[in-house]
Amino acid sequence: MQITVLNDIKNHSDLLLAWTSRTIRARYQQSILGILWAIAQPLAMMFVFTILFTRIIPVDTGGVPYVVFSYSALVPWTLFLTSITDMIESLVANMNLVSKIYFPRDILVISVMMARLLDFSIAFSILFLLLLYYHLPVFTKEWLFLPLILLIQLCLSLGLGLLGSATNVFLRDVRHLFALGLQLWFYATPIIYPVTMIPENLRPFYFLNPMAGVITAYRSVLIYQTPPESYLILSGIVSVVILIIGYIVFKRLEPSFADVV
Repeated sequence: MQITVLNDIKNHSDLLLAWTSRTIRARYQQSILGILWAIAQPLAMMFVFTILFTRIIPVDTGGVPYVVFSYSALVPWTLFLTSITDMIESLVANMNLVSKIYFPRDILVISVMMARLLDFSIAFSILFLLLLYYHLPVFTKEWLFLPLILLIQLCLSLGLGLLGSATNVFLRDVRHLFALGLQLWFYATPIIYPVTMIPENLRPFYFLNPMAGVITAYRSVLIYQTPPESYLILSGIVSVVILIIGYIVFKRLEPSFADVV
């Protein structure tokens, strides 16, 4: 299955790049703030959570400024949230194209996720500046884990995106179900609180949430200068399983996309 995905990307790389570029241009066309929207959401949430969890309900972050603690999780979470939201709508938004021209429809889904990587890169640059401002180490050897962590996150996102986009073609309630699920998922992931708040005996169950392992790994590498915990392996396994399921469902439903008006 993974080989088939890679073949689709390889054989239609020009289409993938063109559609990714088109998505980026369309998103920021006639926008006053333009690319600054890439950092608006995580920054706004960071300021709100910093006030709440430093002045009203103090949270132990292990000596790391809460600004950095929260933003280091909000950046990857924003990528996760926005890419899945975009992917779910990607087929419905292009039904005229989907129903008239044959090409691997998963390219449409993958391209909108790739477009969100630009936003992620910009938001990550702000995180880099925050690390420098608060005199935290940068470019440590642990940063070598970042590509692996990002890859696991992208596998999870793509699996959910393929599943959501395919089913959304036939049942438009799917996007609302995903929106609700992602809201709940946010609070089930250690973004605004440290994972140490989870009782030790419950953590094996807690880390069945693959984003819990991913977010914890980002924090370990970026702000605590420690290698990811073994829970990242579990996140990787769950993410690959979800990718396989999402791809199988997508390909089985793909022949029927053109029948939907």
